[in-house]
Amino acid sequence: MDIFATIFYAVVCAVLGIAAPRVSSFWMRIGMGALVGVVASNLLPVIKSLIGVG
Repeated sequence: MDIFATIFYAVVCAVLGIAAPRVSSFWMRIGMGALVGVVASNLLPVIKSLIGVG
């Protein structure tokens, strides 16, 4: 994995870590994590092409 992808997913996980404790339900946290993962994996190629990385 290239350094850009590593940094991108680290930022996404950090934001998710900040938001997750505010969600009280275990299943809501699982759903939120899955949704963020899907969105992040779909956004990464778009962001990389916009800034000319990769």
